[in-house]
Order: sequence, then structure tokens, then C-alpha cells
Amino acid sequence: METQAATPATTVAFQGELGAFGDEAVRAYFGKEQGLHAEPVPYRSFADVFHAVAAGEVNYGLVPVENSQAGSITETYDLLRQHDLFVIGEYEHPVNHCLLALPGQEISDIKRVISHPQALAQCDTYLRGLSVETVATYDTAGSAKSVHEEQLMGVAAVAGVGAAELYSLNILAHGIQTVKDNFTRFIALSREPIARRPGNAKTMLVMATLHQPGSLYNCLGYLAAQKINLLKIESRPSRQQAWEYVFYLDFEGHRDDPAVRNALADLAGHTTFCKVLGSFARTV
Repeated sequence: METQAATPATTVAFQGELGAFGDEAVRAYFGKEQGLHAEPVPYRSFADVFHAVAAGEVNYGLVPVENSQAGSITETYDLLRQHDLFVIGEYEHPVNHCLLALPGQEISDIKRVISHPQALAQCDTYLRGLSVETVATYDTAGSAKSVHEEQLMGVAAVAGVGAAELYSLNILAHGIQTVKDNFTRFIALSREPIARRPGNAKTMLVMATLHQPGSLYNCLGYLAAQKINLLKIESRPSRQQAWEYVFYLDFEGHRDDPAVRNALADLAGHTTFCKVLGSFARTV
């Protein structure tokens, strides 16, 4: 009797330790939504994730681009421009922060709370009420791992339920984020673009405009002329010249749609730099 070969795992890079929200998002998006045998691969930094995808160390990457409470992840935007990768999808992941500590510890024992700066910011109201010292670390689950491995008494980590289970920590408080409906939007990275799929689409683009009055206004006008709905605009320093900026746009439609093609042609003639980062199925 022949046995079927096991389906090879699709490796996906994320920032942080196993048990982090990025780990959860990889399993939810690539595993449940895309139906792949996803294997999350942890990396220490966002830059490491981009490098791993570009170098072919993994099949894909998944990185956060914005949080519904804390706003945009500016480092992700900068890395999108620095690497020749494509955005092929997006996923909105619910983020429920918990206060984790060693078994036997009580909230009254906690003097210091450690976690990723974004997590600390998202839980600022609750943490101020505890009157504790907050210390920023590189990752939520990594903080939980440190509490477990170093047996840190009087120290709690802000992380998710998965991290509590993985690192044998007790949950002292659930849902401590200031805004209870807390979501992080992740984007999927690939070395190749994805084909147009049925349904609504979204395009991400980065561009630099001329230093002339009305340049940005005129560029946005090309989208309006094609009746393209602008979903988001973000500015970041160009890092090439002081006080020079590039603009990241999210808008409805796919680069293969006639209206988007026409708008992109107009933009190409009236920008100093214009790059489509990706067109993909819109879910957020």
C-alpha cells in the first residue's frame, strides 16, 4: 500500500517569538484563510523578515502595517520602499493583550511590566493604573519567554493567550488594551506579484512628487478623475534629502483594472518616483 507524501510546509517569516501575535496571524491568514500548511518562522526584527523573504530563506513574510489604536507601523513603510518585494494580501488580526506572570504571582506583586513598545502603548491606561515601571522590549511573546526562562519575580509581560500557554505563565488580567476593539492589519510579502482574483481589490503604491505648489493635489486628482476611492495616505521622510517626503497610498482597485492603469500612467508622468507595491484582494 502506497503512502501519500506529506504536503510540504509553506514557510512564513514573522517578527518576534513563537506565541507572538505575528505567529497567530500567520497561522490564521496562511493556514485557515489560504488553506496552506503554514509554518511560522520567527525573526528578531522587521528588517530580518524582509531580508528573509528577499533572500529566499522563506516562501512568504507577514508584517504589521498599522494598528487600529496606535496607528501606522512606520518601519514597515520604510522597508517596503527599500526592498523589491510585493504585497500580495492583507489580514486584520484581533489583538487582545493580557498581563502574564509566573505561577503564584499576584497583580500586587508586579513592579515592572515588559513588552513591545506598541503593546505598552495600546495598554497605557491600564498600566498607568498599576503604577508600575514599563520597559520596552523587542517582542510581546519574547517578553513572556524572558519572564519564564529567567524566572523573573515581580515582573509581568504584556502578550497574548498563546504566549501564556507556550511559556507556562499565568494570566493575571485579560483584555487590558485601552480600546477593546483592537486590531492590527498585517500585509503578506512575496518575491512575486499575485494574479487578479475575483472581487474587490486594493492597491498599495509609493510615490514622490515634484517640489511645486499643488503637486500632491494634482496627483491625487488623477485618482479622482478615474473615480478611484483613496483609502489611506501616509507620508514618510525620503531619507535622500532633508524635508523631502514620499507618500504611500492605499486605494481601491487592481493595477490591471482600466481605471487604475490610466491613473498610474498619469502619475508616472507627474512624479519623480512611483512604484506599485502590490495589488491584492481587499479584506480590510
